[in-house]
Amino acid sequence: MPLALIPSPSEGVWHLGFIPIRAYALCFILGILVGAWLSDRRWRARGGEKGTISDIAVPAVIFGLIGARLYHVIIDWQTYFGPRAIKEPYQALFIWEGGLSIWGAVALGGVGVWLACRRRGLSLGAVADTVAPGIAFGQAIARWGNWFNQELYGSPTTLPWGLEIDQAHGGEPGVLYHPAFLYESLWDAALGFGLILAGRRFTLRHGRLFALYVAGYTLGRFWIEGLRIDPVGGVDHAVTFLDLRINQWTSIVLFVGALVYLWVTRNKDTEEIVVSASHKQAADPAHSNSATTGNGVKGI
Repeated sequence: MPLALIPSPSEGVWHLGFIPIRAYALCFILGILVGAWLSDRRWRARGGEKGTISDIAVPAVIFGLIGARLYHVIIDWQTYFGPRAIKEPYQALFIWEGGLSIWGAVALGGVGVWLACRRRGLSLGAVADTVAPGIAFGQAIARWGNWFNQELYGSPTTLPWGLEIDQAHGGEPGVLYHPAFLYESLWDAALGFGLILAGRRFTLRHGRLFALYVAGYTLGRFWIEGLRIDPVGGVDHAVTFLDLRINQWTSIVLFVGALVYLWVTRNKDTEEIVVSASHKQAADPAHSNSATTGNGVKGI
């Protein structure tokens, strides 16, 4: 029997009295905290007000959680509904069991960010560029929750970093699998550092750094998604079209869309509001008709 460099966790839930502490949730929360912390530092380095990112993060996380679960349930609806269902419909609400999609999180989370930016009078593009590296690092951390849940793994492998999966999660005795969760975590971390370097080296404003994040993430996700075989309850419910998973098609569409956006906005060079006019007026009444602008993030 091959030796797994990455063994399966013996458990992913601990109990503090009658309160269950789930590793998946802890990884997810830690990812949010790290992403928010980095984004706040980058925002203040850009000249923004302290606490702005924290305020924006609240609706972003709420909307993002709803969108992440909603996308997962829609794509994997047969797990909860219909003749092939292996779970009760109400279990679609059990986010702690896994099943949060980054596509839904970014899409609906973006709505929450847009609403917060509109209320504060801030430039959505400036906020998006600021949080892009933080999102990548947050994903890198959150992906370890999939390890505890024994999900997001690829085809069998004889490589020394093979992942052990128990039979309850679709694995076979003596067989190791590609740790797709680890591949994505490393890809996301590298992407986060790359975005920071790109932001220092180039003038990427008006959402262009965020578009670069989208292009970089989808490029890696397309490959990693192609490795996946992780079933649900022993049955592979992955939705495919023309031999590609739906998530791969989503990656293609978003990758192309990001490149188009980068091209269309390549000459856009107007100023972006990073401090609302109302805050500027409160701080300096003599300049009540202007708002602070930020041209880029320095040093972070």
